[in-house]
Amino acid sequence: MYKPLLPLLTAALLAGCAQKATAPTAATPAATQPEPATQPAAPTWGEQADKFLQDYSAEYVRLYTQSSEAEWRSNTRIVAGDTANSGATARANERMAAFTGSTQNIERLRELLDHKDQLSEIQVKQLQTALYNAANSPQTIAEVVKRRIKAETQQTEKLYGFDYKYQGKSVTTNDLDELLRKENNPLKRQQIWEASKAIGPTLKDGLLNLRDLRNQTVQALGYPDYFSYQASDYGLSREEMMTLVRKINEELRPLYRELHTYARYELAKEYGVKQVPDYLPASWLPNRWGQDWSAMVDVKGLNIDPVLAKKGPEWQVQQAERFYQSLGFPALPGSFYEKSSLYPLPKGATYKKNNHASAWHMDLNQDVRSLMSVEGNTEWYETTHHELGHIYYYLTYTNPEVPPLLRGGANRAYHEAMGSLMGLAATQKPFLAGLGLVDAKAKTDQTQTLLKEALNYAVFIPFASGVMSEWENSFYADKLPADQLNARWWALAKQYQGIVPPTTRGEQYLDPATKTHINDDPAQYYDYALSYVILFQLHDHISKQILKQDPHATNYYGNKEVGAFLADIMRPGSSKDWRTVLKEKTGEDLSARAMVEYFQPLMTYLKQQNKGRKYTM
Repeated sequence: MYKPLLPLLTAALLAGCAQKATAPTAATPAATQPEPATQPAAPTWGEQADKFLQDYSAEYVRLYTQSSEAEWRSNTRIVAGDTANSGATARANERMAAFTGSTQNIERLRELLDHKDQLSEIQVKQLQTALYNAANSPQTIAEVVKRRIKAETQQTEKLYGFDYKYQGKSVTTNDLDELLRKENNPLKRQQIWEASKAIGPTLKDGLLNLRDLRNQTVQALGYPDYFSYQASDYGLSREEMMTLVRKINEELRPLYRELHTYARYELAKEYGVKQVPDYLPASWLPNRWGQDWSAMVDVKGLNIDPVLAKKGPEWQVQQAERFYQSLGFPALPGSFYEKSSLYPLPKGATYKKNNHASAWHMDLNQDVRSLMSVEGNTEWYETTHHELGHIYYYLTYTNPEVPPLLRGGANRAYHEAMGSLMGLAATQKPFLAGLGLVDAKAKTDQTQTLLKEALNYAVFIPFASGVMSEWENSFYADKLPADQLNARWWALAKQYQGIVPPTTRGEQYLDPATKTHINDDPAQYYDYALSYVILFQLHDHISKQILKQDPHATNYYGNKEVGAFLADIMRPGSSKDWRTVLKEKTGEDLSARAMVEYFQPLMTYLKQQNKGRKYTM
């Protein structure tokens, strides 16, 4: 059994301990004997935890803020050949890792948690969070952590520096994605798809090395493997997480089966193939991993691009803020507009920025920022509402009841669910009509709208909680042998997605590694699947119980009760168990019921379309 070293205690505590020694008997008469000094009581474990957390949190916030500022500069001011920002970011992150993973902190956290029966629930949660953070960079095995960070940097350089080639020319992944959305020739589609997978073999050695280093890092703090470590952030064991994602897949399988059959026949027609295949060739789908098929459908009547182009990007951000204010949330801090990077850089700028939208909680307090490149179109309209969902989540759980260490989502999926929920709400027809962005009387095809949504949300689940989660579970926890990596990937794709490769893909390839997250955001892709499930549960409750409206046609705007419902979920941050929050607010446990129900009208349509067709899933 591991016995922690004597922790460093405060001077006051050491003095208190020293005074416990028995005093020698005095020879002076009782009448003249001085009163014995009152001995200060030794601090209780609760008091010790308070003192430790106060000091730890102050340093954590200081280093977190420095790291955020450095990362912000690295993302908003990218100058070719200038390594000053990346160097400063690396140093800030190393300081953060050295503190959170310090041997001294780990020992003290373990010691305090050994007495958790004498601590408050909020103290225990903070200590567990600090220990969870430590497991990502424990200085007890500093050399392994150093090797892992170096290996991750090298893998990222390979990942983003790869030169993709199609028809002898260099192309970007955006070019390949565009071609997969538009090309109708099956042979050309296969070549495009194969070009997108060419990076896989170059990443194999690095990924196998990273598996060992990631597992060793977290094993130093008692986790069996890296997948178990990530799942523990939900308060779940690896087995419990896998049971949960498998349950979600089962609940959505009847809908996915209909979509799979529909897609096989529709795409065969589109590509002029007479023999409809039993399983979907991966190269037939408009996405490199078959995780989003929504490009198959174009919905007429809801095009708001021309109106948004006239209103301009600034209007979109301000309108998103007005939406949250209409629900009862406060105005954003003035610093949000001063410090954020919200719009594309002017032409001729001498530097670049990361154009991927993100929301930042810079100091775990009031400094909130967003990094976007907003333009006047539907995609950015939805994105501004999504990103401000994160921002208002940050601001709502930044309150005296929630210590800095617990200023996070109820779980990782909640943050995404909140942003996506507001993105969905802001694109429904009654909401758009209320803002005058569409004509309320304009005819729109509800079935086609639902079909497009299902080809996005529902199709994503088997990939995210099926293929990705099962493969990474096998890879990290079951030590999937190096000569079975690709075979396992395609077996899972067939089982969960009904997708097969267009040609034999032996072990000389590594198709899973072509997905960014496998390399640089490992063993947590189920976050996205769970966020979709939570999003539909929240939307179902809001539309039926609060608004008394059809979930497919809602208008949240101006409803303070909706705002109060959302603020109640946001306010505790991660200080309350996410399962309790969901049960209290919606009356049910995590379940795909609401999502299945939302798409129920589509099932009738799909069954009609699929009459007489062969089902293979």
